[in-house]
Amino acid sequence: MTALILLAAVLGPEQIARYKDRGILNEITREETEGLNQGYRYTLSSNEKLYLLSECLSRQVLPESELSAVTRAESDNSAQGYEGLMGSYAFVTNRQGPSEKEIADEEIFAICNQELAALKELGVLSESVKEVEPSSYSAVLYSAIDVLEPQNNMAVWRVSLSTSQQNADKANRLIDVYIDADSGKIYSFYARTDNLWSQMEPEQIMDAWGGYLGLTGREVYDSENPLMETTPDFVKYRFPGMEERSTIVTLGFYEGINEVFIKLT
Repeated sequence: MTALILLAAVLGPEQIARYKDRGILNEITREETEGLNQGYRYTLSSNEKLYLLSECLSRQVLPESELSAVTRAESDNSAQGYEGLMGSYAFVTNRQGPSEKEIADEEIFAICNQELAALKELGVLSESVKEVEPSSYSAVLYSAIDVLEPQNNMAVWRVSLSTSQQNADKANRLIDVYIDADSGKIYSFYARTDNLWSQMEPEQIMDAWGGYLGLTGREVYDSENPLMETTPDFVKYRFPGMEERSTIVTLGFYEGINEVFIKLT
């Protein structure tokens, strides 16, 4: 009995492996997998996506109006302040293109107009803001990645008014917008409008925008720094992010050019 047990222990696994191999060797099998450019991504909540995008954009030159660019002092050292943190978050061009589950190149402008209509209906944007036209806008797909925790990543479309059109009429036009490549939701935008800051209700706008994105835990954010923005017309809010950190969302307005914006920091 002992000899039989030893013989089975030695030869058994090999015989079982040969039996299984006969079922798959020299046979063609098909198996569905994710696209090569998709990779694995954990499901992030809306608050987590907002935080991740804000961290990544803080490492970039944020989209801004001409007025903001002109009024920013040349001696601004804000970018140098992130020098030691540049490796923590990355916002890079996605050259592989969208996966099958993400908004495709040929769909992005239609999705952008669809979401603009939703924000107009909610009162976040004025009805005067015109739809985007593929001939006047550019669209680039980016990947926002937490380098230290790469499972935290998202694909983002940036749709911008083309800079190739010199002296283009920007009245009531969308200037910049960041769109979730999965859901199509708009996270940040700069847009010219016919409304004035005095006509806007910031609290109602943030209620509508936060509900649109499914954000939770909003709080008013007060700062002692009066020079946080290059315009006096703004309000700031705080949203819970990741690991007890927060995202600061600014709703603001540039008088003169009538540009309203929601930006993340």
